[in-house]
Amino acid sequence: METTPDATQPQPNLQSPMDAALPPAPSAPASLAPAWHTVLFILFIAALSFAGSLRAAQSQVVHNRLATYAATGVMELLMLAWVAFGLRLRRVPLRTLFGHLASGPRAFFADFIAALVFWLGALMVLGTVGMMWTGIEALVTHGIAPWHGAAAPFAPVRTEAARAVLQVAPSNLREAAVWALLCLVVGIVEESVFRGYFQGQFTAWARGNVVFGVVSSAVLFGAAHGYQGLRSMFLLVVFGALFSALSLFRRSLRPCIFAHSWHDLVAGLALGLLRLHHLA
Repeated sequence: METTPDATQPQPNLQSPMDAALPPAPSAPASLAPAWHTVLFILFIAALSFAGSLRAAQSQVVHNRLATYAATGVMELLMLAWVAFGLRLRRVPLRTLFGHLASGPRAFFADFIAALVFWLGALMVLGTVGMMWTGIEALVTHGIAPWHGAAAPFAPVRTEAARAVLQVAPSNLREAAVWALLCLVVGIVEESVFRGYFQGQFTAWARGNVVFGVVSSAVLFGAAHGYQGLRSMFLLVVFGALFSALSLFRRSLRPCIFAHSWHDLVAGLALGLLRLHHLA
């Protein structure tokens, strides 16, 4: 005859000491915003990228760069406002996207140095990937591999990315000052959007799979720049993944914002100087 244990009596602890020493299983991170909010945002970014690619194909000349800078800045701030709205629906503070922002000059300087080292390393990675893309393209198109020393049967042409940035590159000191401000806004907004919001949201959707979050946000980052052409979109996917690695390593978006902002600043100013001296 079986007997049932008396609920009033203390029951023996069947958990082994090894089990008790184990940390609790990590729970999947909560999503930052409702799914419909993210889907609408992705569709909006895709529409902007497609429209930009159409404008780039028509080779439209920018006559008023300051107006273009202002319109771009407003669009960037609207994207950040949409992210803030989605976070508010889940009662998530916007500051959460930026990670650990240590105060003090020492922490600021450490993030600055990390951003500088990252940027230099990223340029080497992107240069290598870009040369590989060019070599494969030449091999597929012309049957010639440049790394074998053969001369390409075609003259180098200006890429879509260079043409796109060249159109908006500053041409005087006033435009350069506004360009610098715009680059700071773009760095803050796009890092908050892609490395903060999308990376966190995709990671949550994948039940904590950080790799999925990094890859998905990087692909979306590249796809958002349709006006720069397929080659640059691919390079920006790589760049986006590198930015994600930096944000995870530093647990902060601040070094990513530094590197993103001055990368755009240097690119624009360099092309502006080349155009001024009739070299581009």
